[in-house]
Amino acid sequence: MFKTIMVPVDLAHLNALEKPLAVAADLARHYEAKLCYVSVTTSQPSTVAHTPEEYAEKLKAFAHEHAPDNGQEPSAHVYNSHDPVTDLDDILVKAIEEIGADLVVMGTHLPKQLDAIMPANGSKIASHTKSSVFLVRPDAA
Repeated sequence: MFKTIMVPVDLAHLNALEKPLAVAADLARHYEAKLCYVSVTTSQPSTVAHTPEEYAEKLKAFAHEHAPDNGQEPSAHVYNSHDPVTDLDDILVKAIEEIGADLVVMGTHLPKQLDAIMPANGSKIASHTKSSVFLVRPDAA
């Protein structure tokens, strides 16, 4: 049913992504689908990486460490942006098309909770692509 599952990942906030990462891996196992981890970074040094190239290496290592046991090695794609927060939706839509993802598994926030780390991107992604979008809420605190 699903051949390629795309998972947006922010390496600076992996603790908030445990649940969507687990769901994506389970779906990849079930459908024997390929996982593709996608991240958006800036050319400015950050707490995660000093350069976009270093960030890409870290995402590639993360993808390898989070390979589901379905025999398919996940891929990792990093997109560079001057303003990742503003450009995120457009970049994810572009990534879906480039990768050919037919399912996107995204973490989201709890209703009515303002959260700059994980803004509500799912509705734009769903309305601007042909891909299915699976939004995964974090556990309630």
